[in-house]
Amino acid sequence: MAMASTAGRTSRGMTREEKKVIFASSLGTVFEWYDFYLYGSLAAFIGSTFFSPTIPEATRNIFALLAFAAGFLVRPFGALVFGRIGDLVGRKYTFLVTMTIMGLSTFLVGLLPGYATLGIAAPVILIVLRMLQGLALGGEYGGAATYVAEHAPDDRRGFYTSWIQTTATLGLFLSLIVILIVQGSLSKETYAAWGWRIPFIVSFVLLAVSIWIRLSLSESPTFQKMKDEGKGSKAPLSEAFGQWKNAKIALLALLGLTAGQAVVWYNGQFYALFFLQNVLKVDAQSVNIMIAIALALGSIFFVVFGWLSDKIGRKPIIMAGLALAIVCTFPLFKALTWAANPALAKAQLNTKATVTAAPGDCKFQFNPVGTAKFTTSCDIATSFLTKNSVPYDVVSTAAAGTAATVKIGNETVSSYDAVAAGDQAKAKDAAFVKAVNMSLQDGGYPLKRAAIKVADQKLDAFVAANPELKLDAAAIRGGEKTAVPIDQAVKDKLLTSEEAAGAPEVTVYNIPGGGAFAMFADPAAVNWPMTIGILFILVLFVTMVYGPIAAILVEMFPTRIRYTGMSLPYHIGNGWFGGLLPATVFALSAYKGDIYYGLWYPVVIAAMTLIIGMIFVKDTLGTDLHGKE
Repeated sequence: MAMASTAGRTSRGMTREEKKVIFASSLGTVFEWYDFYLYGSLAAFIGSTFFSPTIPEATRNIFALLAFAAGFLVRPFGALVFGRIGDLVGRKYTFLVTMTIMGLSTFLVGLLPGYATLGIAAPVILIVLRMLQGLALGGEYGGAATYVAEHAPDDRRGFYTSWIQTTATLGLFLSLIVILIVQGSLSKETYAAWGWRIPFIVSFVLLAVSIWIRLSLSESPTFQKMKDEGKGSKAPLSEAFGQWKNAKIALLALLGLTAGQAVVWYNGQFYALFFLQNVLKVDAQSVNIMIAIALALGSIFFVVFGWLSDKIGRKPIIMAGLALAIVCTFPLFKALTWAANPALAKAQLNTKATVTAAPGDCKFQFNPVGTAKFTTSCDIATSFLTKNSVPYDVVSTAAAGTAATVKIGNETVSSYDAVAAGDQAKAKDAAFVKAVNMSLQDGGYPLKRAAIKVADQKLDAFVAANPELKLDAAAIRGGEKTAVPIDQAVKDKLLTSEEAAGAPEVTVYNIPGGGAFAMFADPAAVNWPMTIGILFILVLFVTMVYGPIAAILVEMFPTRIRYTGMSLPYHIGNGWFGGLLPATVFALSAYKGDIYYGLWYPVVIAAMTLIIGMIFVKDTLGTDLHGKE
């Protein structure tokens, strides 16, 4: 395609003031993303601290993630609120406000007393702080990108703004590093008790430095010139989205740029992390280290592709990144499985489950916030198989009213309906889970059983219920044992006070390999170089679509509504199209019984954006921001 000639201010070296502008804007935005990711990474500790201890652990974690999701949902509203202020008052002071709100909200999470002290007020305050963080982030990015772009020479704008594009990745990287350092410096118990608060509290130092640097900056020269000439917008929202000529630009920016950019970005960084940890069962610390290395290797390419966009255009690089992601997503994630958990990949290839259920018993498992409960026999079976990364087919040939069955190899296990089971649901679930896990283990899936502590009063029953372990109760009683005070034994759910029959203590035996099953990735079998290499390629696609995005977005809108106009499509794309990606991918995979099937979501959205972008979005290289009214 033809490239526009460079207009306005032309190439020269970067001045000291411009370096300061880029550094201050980037530092503040790194800090804000650091805050945002911190919450997601520490959701389990937040759930146990700020929500009632009477709520089951899984439910507490769900509530914590719901509060996290609230931050995503309000981001577009933050774009509207602060975008309007930025176009009315100025870029500098608006993103000073957004950074201060974000920083103080995060710092206060580190100091906020838990449920034990504040009761129901603790989770209410937490959710308010999360929403304030999301609103602030909705205004921060547009302000930083616009501010830097309006300081940049026209023919170096891609390079200048690309430094802003590194901030989300560097923020994630920084949060992972701080968490790893704090985890490594404290015992597991201390970290769980209060150590997880340290990364939140440390953010105050970053906030102070960022504010100090940003206060020394001047207003954007382009905005100041427009304001001095009296050409500013009196109603940025209605002008940006109420007039078709501008609303059309915002719609093209969303569907032809940011929607596809968002799914490639979330797929390459966030879902890759989720996939390794939750689907491939690689331990969390190893996943964090591998992601951190891939980000460290790939982040410079945000700047490389930003610089290149000043030579060949923004659009060709973004479209090429989308095309590569579309073609390579499925092969790369399949390669990731073989690299990170080859035993699981082999088992999936050789052993597939078949779920036979009555028509209508299987539902579509869209569960964006993790609160849905699956109660039909088919949903219980497919949900369990999906969580354990087992591929399956569903055959709806069973008679109405009959429970679904799961066939693995030559073994068939009956599921159960949770509503019909009533008080027996817990016992039926334990029997179902154990039987399916044993069948999967026989089929070659990498499963291991944890050790279990058994009270003497329950030992004979345990031996009888687990004949596959070939245990001898007399031999166990003659071996090592521990005397546990009855209060502690009841607290650990080893037995009830009634079963203790008034005894002051109980004899407890530790039985290796007799506890719960868990799918795992053998650390010795994980191919670290190949896994990191695949993650690096995914990050590279992210840098292609994200590196030039700020430049093309700011160049699409006139100065008077630029902050408002670019912020909304960016945050709808990234907050909603991208933010819903993990839940949508999981739901599609559960529906099809294939851990890769959900990847059609980012592929289809990226393909839509590629088509719309190629046909309707014009490249903006050479745009004179200072003359664009």
